[in-house]
Amino acid sequence: MANVEKVSVALTPEMLAVVREAVESGEYASSSEVMREALREWKRRRALERKDVEQLWRLWEEGLASGPGRHADMAAIKAEARRRLVAAQDTETTGA
Repeated sequence: MANVEKVSVALTPEMLAVVREAVESGEYASSSEVMREALREWKRRRALERKDVEQLWRLWEEGLASGPGRHADMAAIKAEARRRLVAAQDTETTGA
């Protein structure tokens, strides 16, 4: 492996046991392999989270740009939600 640098990592006894078990079971050749895979997964998850946040911001901006909402306040929103719930329950019971 070209251009590697050794670092020291402090792990709890529980985490160290998991790493050792992964190596002893043959799933990984070394604790370094376990750590590299964990870091790759962490990096992948962070990228996905960043993408999700960007999408939420885009949707937020689209919502703001779409103009004012149909409901005047939270009470109106809740009333509409209750109306939809009752309508959905009626549909379920009548099969329509």
